[in-house]
Amino acid sequence: MEENNTTASTTESRPQNEDNKKPRNNNNNRNRRNNNNNNNSGNRQPNDNSVNGNVHAKEVDGNKTNNDNQGGHRVAQPLKGPNSGTSQNRQGANRNGGSKSGGGNKNRYKRGFNPGGVPTDKILKDCVVRNQAVQKERLNPHHKLDLNTKSYVRITPLGGLNEIGGNITVIETENEAILVDIGMSFPDEEMHGVDILVPDFSYIREIKDKIVGVIITHAHEDHIGAVPYFFKEFQFPIYGTTFPLAMIANKFDEHHIKQHKSFFRPIEKRKIYEVGNDFKIEWMHMTHSIIDASSLAITTEAGTVIHTGDFKIDHTPIDGYPADLHRLAHYGEKGVLCLLSDSTNSYNTGMTPSELTVGPGLDRLFAKAEGRVILSTFSSNIHRLQQAINYALKYDRKICVIGRSMERNLEVALAYDYIRFNKNIFVDADEITNMEDKKVMIITTGSQGEPSSALFRMATGEHRHIKIKPTDTIVLSSRAIPGNEASISGMLNHLQRAGAKIEQSKDNHIHVSGHAAQEEQKLMLRLTNPKFFLPIHGEYNHTMKHRDTGMQCGVPERNILIMGDGETIEVNPKYMRKVKKVRSGKTYIDNQNNHQIADDIVIDRQKLAGEGIVMIVAQVNQTDSSLISKPRVTSFGLVADKNDKAFAKEMEDVLEHFLLNLKPGLIENQRALENDLRQVVRKHIYRKMKKYPLIVPTVFVM
Repeated sequence: MEENNTTASTTESRPQNEDNKKPRNNNNNRNRRNNNNNNNSGNRQPNDNSVNGNVHAKEVDGNKTNNDNQGGHRVAQPLKGPNSGTSQNRQGANRNGGSKSGGGNKNRYKRGFNPGGVPTDKILKDCVVRNQAVQKERLNPHHKLDLNTKSYVRITPLGGLNEIGGNITVIETENEAILVDIGMSFPDEEMHGVDILVPDFSYIREIKDKIVGVIITHAHEDHIGAVPYFFKEFQFPIYGTTFPLAMIANKFDEHHIKQHKSFFRPIEKRKIYEVGNDFKIEWMHMTHSIIDASSLAITTEAGTVIHTGDFKIDHTPIDGYPADLHRLAHYGEKGVLCLLSDSTNSYNTGMTPSELTVGPGLDRLFAKAEGRVILSTFSSNIHRLQQAINYALKYDRKICVIGRSMERNLEVALAYDYIRFNKNIFVDADEITNMEDKKVMIITTGSQGEPSSALFRMATGEHRHIKIKPTDTIVLSSRAIPGNEASISGMLNHLQRAGAKIEQSKDNHIHVSGHAAQEEQKLMLRLTNPKFFLPIHGEYNHTMKHRDTGMQCGVPERNILIMGDGETIEVNPKYMRKVKKVRSGKTYIDNQNNHQIADDIVIDRQKLAGEGIVMIVAQVNQTDSSLISKPRVTSFGLVADKNDKAFAKEMEDVLEHFLLNLKPGLIENQRALENDLRQVVRKHIYRKMKKYPLIVPTVFVM
C-alpha cells in the first residue's frame, strides 16, 4: 500500500521542512525535536510500508476513518501509555536499543503503538474494550433517537394480520393520519354468494378529519383491490409510483368513478415527500413479484417507521433494478424507531430464488413442446410474462393473451415502457385456428382454477375460441394459494381428460415466490437495525416465526409485539405498547354489481347451507289462541323428503303446545309472538337433531 492512499476524510499529512529531508544521522536532536512536534500535531507518518503499529486515523462524529480504505471499518488509534510524548519516554526509547539516528523498527513500534512500555496484554485488552464499544454503537443506531420527545406514532392494522390479504394500515400522529394500502381478500367456501372481501372502514370514519393521504406500496390486489370501494365514500390524495396508480385508474374506470386522476400524486423514488404537516415519506425501490414495488420510510417527530411492503431481496431482477438496500442502510444508520416487515414466508429457510432462475425451466419446456403452449400465471407478474414472451419469440411463436386482467396488466406495462415488445408479435384468439400449433403460445388467466377464468373454460370446453387438444402443453407457472387446491385439482382433471400434457412448477422450477425467506428477513432487520419490530402481513403463526427471526437478529423480545387487526400500537423512542382496540372486520361484496352484501344476509346463507331452513305458516284464533287450521310446514336441508310428513306433524304438535302455554297478551303482538315461536322451535329441533336451522315463522292472528 502506498503512503498517500488515504480516504477523503483522513487528515492530510503536514509537509516536512527542509531539515527533515537530510539524513537522520546528521543531527539526531533535530530529528527528535521534529518527531516530537509531529506527534503533538497528530500528523504522524509511517517510515515505511510495513504494518508497524503506526496507524494514521481521524475520528469524525464517532466514525473513525482510516487511510487504507478498509470499507469504513474502524481502526484503533495509537494507545497512549503513561507519560507518553514526554522527554523521559523519548530518552527511555533511546536507552532501550535506539540508534543515534533514532531509527530501528523496535523503537518505532514503541513510539507508535506501545509508548512507555505498557504491557502488550493490557494494550490488547484495551483494544477489545474499545472495539466492543464500537460494535455496540454500530448495532444500536437507535440510541440516536430523541428520548426526550413526547411525540408518538400510532399504528393500527385494519386488515392483513391473522390472514393472507386485505392489507390496510393506519399510521397516526397526534394530529394527522395516513393509510398504507387498501387491499381486498377472497372469501372462504362458507361465504356463499360473496365474491370479494374489503376491510371494514368504521375506524376510518371516526378519524377521517385527520387523514391526509393514502400511501400505496405496490399494485397487488391485496394492497389496492379495495381502493375503489373506499373511494366511493372517502376522497383523499393517493400517493404512489406510476404502475400502482395506473392500475388503480383502471379500477376506477370499471367502477365509473370520475375525476379520479385529480387525486393521484405520482412520486419519484429516492425523494422525500411531505404528506400533511407531520409525515415525511420516501419510497425506496423493492423487488417483489410485481414491478414498481416500494418500501416506505415514514419519518415523524417521534422517529422513522420503515414499512417494507411485500418484498424479497432479488440480486438479479429481470429489469436490472435490485432492491435499494443503500437507502434502507441509510435510515438504519440514522436510527429506525420501528420496522414493519413482511412475514408471509417466515418458515422458508435460506433465500427466495431470483425471478431470473425461472427462465431455464421455461426454455426447456418451450424447446420440447410439439404443439401449442398454454401458459397460466398470476396476471400481475409482469416479469414472468416478459420471460415467457421472450422464450416464445426464441422458438418463433406468436403470442395470444386471453383474460381481462392479463390483457389489462400487459397493456399498462407496455404503455409505460416497463416492458418493450413490438405489437406485431401478438395475435387475437380468433386468429389461432388458422395458425400452426407449434407457432402459438397462449398466455391466460386461471392458474388458481377459478371457474370463471379463461383456462377453466378451456378445460371444460366452454371457451368460444380455444379447445384443448392432446398435443397442447399446459404450463402452470404459479403456486396454489391456500384454499384453492380443490379448484385447481378439478381443473387439472378436466385438462387431463382432454389429453393435454400438464407441466407444473414443482417439477420444472418454473415459479418462485415474491416474498422474503428467513435470510432476507434477517438482512432487512440488520440493515434497518430497528429499536422496535412489528411483524406484519401473514397469519398468526407467520408473525410468531418472524418474531423469532427478529430476536435472532438482536431485537429484544420486549421490543417485539404480535398485533392483530384492530389493535392500536403506540410507539415512542422510550416505549411500545398496545393502547386500544378499534373495530375491524370485513365487508362482503357481490362482484356482479359491485354492491355490498349485508352481514345478516351472509349469516343467513351460511345457516341455510349448513343447517337448513324450516318455514311455518299458521292461522291462530285471537279469542282462544287455538289453531284455526292445520299449519303448513316446509323444510329444506334438514330432513329427507320421505320424512317430510312426519316432521310436519311434529312441528304441528310443538305449535299447539306453544299456543296452550302462551303468555297473556302476547297474542296481540304478532312480532313478539313469532319471535317466541322461533325460539321454541329452534330448541326443539336442536334437542332432537343437534341442528340450528333458520326458522321462519309466519303467524296470522284472526
